[in-house]
Amino acid sequence: MTTPSVVGIIGGSGIYEIDGLSDVRWEAVASPFGQPSDDLMFGKLSTDQGDQQLVFLPRHGRGHPLSPSDINFRANIDAMKRAGVTEIISVSACGSFKDEMSPGTFVLVDQFIDRTFAREKSFFGAGLAAHVSMAHPTCSRLMDALEAGAQGVDVPGHRGGTSLAMEGPQFSSMAESELSRSWGCHVIGMTNMPEAKLAREAELCYATVAMVTDYDCWHEDHENASVENIIKVLMSNAEHGRALVRETAPLLAGRTDMCSAGCHHALDHAIITAHDARDPAMIEKLDAVAGRVLGGAS
Repeated sequence: MTTPSVVGIIGGSGIYEIDGLSDVRWEAVASPFGQPSDDLMFGKLSTDQGDQQLVFLPRHGRGHPLSPSDINFRANIDAMKRAGVTEIISVSACGSFKDEMSPGTFVLVDQFIDRTFAREKSFFGAGLAAHVSMAHPTCSRLMDALEAGAQGVDVPGHRGGTSLAMEGPQFSSMAESELSRSWGCHVIGMTNMPEAKLAREAELCYATVAMVTDYDCWHEDHENASVENIIKVLMSNAEHGRALVRETAPLLAGRTDMCSAGCHHALDHAIITAHDARDPAMIEKLDAVAGRVLGGAS
């Protein structure tokens, strides 16, 4: 089976205001997992390699009504899959644990430590159990494209690093910040988990652009993380984020084969429940996420 790429971008409202985007429309996409953060914005970006279809989702909703713990991550990923998305670029703010990753730096994260605790983390459950591998939680092929795209953006970048996902919505205590640093984490944020886990279950390529806004609270020469300081950096980061999407989209246009990193086949050997023990209601609910292996969709 082959399918052309449809790139989904999950991030703040400033990311989807891209010059050259045409055929723009907002559309509500219903999900059996509840209400997504917002309607999805569909658009087309013309490139030398052909038109690249893009789908944007404001992670916190337009106007930012949702805190990280209030986001329905399952509905968001399910809606993206139903919209035809094949790969997701996640753009999010983060704090840095490394001197060299100063505010304004873009980090292409390739590992996560999940410290969230109040979120639904799987599409599967009672009646249909599955276990996907998260050994390498981001798509190397998509990371290659983002790294190449970053060459055309005037912003300091770093490929590779571990992001700690905290529950929030409060920022870290000093003790928590120092603990995270002792674990070897590079950045900290509140939204990449369980987003990355759910994208893997939905057989979507996933990569994260972590935009550094602050040094959390560990750095004695810098102010502690605050909404006021973060928003100041976010304004310039959003412009660079739009530029990165513009540079990366042409590198993804025209693909007709499946992901060479295996993301589009993540469920091949993941479902453990025997056929005759599978809950029909769960199978129906998973028609978009797992229809390829459950027989409900191609």
